Amino acid sequence: MNIILKSAKIIDSSSPFNDQVVDIQVKNGIIEKIAPSLTDEQARLIQLDDLSVSPGWFDTSVSFGEPGYEERETIAHGLEVAARSGFTQVAIQSNTNPVTDNQSIVSLIKQKAIGQTTEAFPIGTLTAKSEGTDLAELYDMKNAGAIAFGDYKKAIDNANVLKIALQYVQDFDGLILAFSQDKSIKGKGVVHEGVTSTTLGLKGIAPLAEELQIARNLFLLEYTGGKIHIPTISTAKSAELIKAAKAKGLQVTCSVAVHQLVLTDAKLTEFDSRHKVLPPLREEETRQALIAAVLDGTIDCITTDHMPLDIEHKKVEFDLATPGTLGLESAFGALNTCLPIAVIVDKLTAGRSIFGLPAVRLAEGQPANLSLFTTEGEWIFSKADILSKSKNSAFLGTSMQGKVYGAIRLEKQTFTF
Repeated sequence: MNIILKSAKIIDSSSPFNDQVVDIQVKNGIIEKIAPSLTDEQARLIQLDDLSVSPGWFDTSVSFGEPGYEERETIAHGLEVAARSGFTQVAIQSNTNPVTDNQSIVSLIKQKAIGQTTEAFPIGTLTAKSEGTDLAELYDMKNAGAIAFGDYKKAIDNANVLKIALQYVQDFDGLILAFSQDKSIKGKGVVHEGVTSTTLGLKGIAPLAEELQIARNLFLLEYTGGKIHIPTISTAKSAELIKAAKAKGLQVTCSVAVHQLVLTDAKLTEFDSRHKVLPPLREEETRQALIAAVLDGTIDCITTDHMPLDIEHKKVEFDLATPGTLGLESAFGALNTCLPIAVIVDKLTAGRSIFGLPAVRLAEGQPANLSLFTTEGEWIFSKADILSKSKNSAFLGTSMQGKVYGAIRLEKQTFTF
């Protein structure tokens, strides 16, 4: 590979070239030169309208299905979608069939990801078979390549299991993901408890279901020590609890899903199950509070929470539909409507430090790990923009700003132009 990215605006707060328009030469997978103007007769020139380049984005939560649910998405195709969406690295959730609760499945996922532009990092389950009773083979999975442990979209009801897990993983600096939702408070709820749920006659999920579980998990963390990551928080009180825990010095981080920052439960009026997600879409006031928590640093990173689902699990009665939405293809365009570009890049790259991955630097002599995009251009997300095998996007019909051109990682490159 020998390419020159012409007239690229660098978006990287740690770079001396931040906010400058320069040429970037990538040769043999390494950023060889960054300068106002570069020429090389042997290089492929890439010149795109309003091109911006940042350190490659890392998504802390994607689901692909394989092994077991290949009809939803395969690893190879899912990673292609991720690359075309600007992500150079992703953490793959454990909700496969069988679930990722042993080193063999971790190794299988790693093997199937070889040769892709986007690098895959498996997340192992915290408990065997994701049943919440006994710890899974955490240390073996860590050695096989798992970067964190959590039961996807399942809270650990047994507080002692989480306590023991937090103590155990400290021996190898492990990270626990604690999805937080009190099952007894949630009950049979399917949407946010509020005016919209009452108007539509749908059973609501009170914010308390999330907040109560987070409070308990933070108490456990304070008792045991260790590191915990709370994925996809969705309420203002959740952010306040985590902010207070950080002020105490606890090693807690959290993420928010793109759809929680862009969409609200007002989308539910058509009873379209594409908008059924977990945790549920909240009201406008909460959306604004979550954006504020992103801006003040309480929320550490943003995830797509990409969850492909086949038609049999989505095109059914709302109460019976499986929660989840596609998120990779729409992530950047959606975020660019509500956040400054510098914040978007920061929150799409911050997950590396949380998950123990090496930092990515946009500097000469560094391995190429780049996201290419434009911040210009308004458009409406449609079915034609869905790259995944599944089509369950909550963002259909949503206004977008800017588009992704592609991604480069080492000797691999994926472009959409």
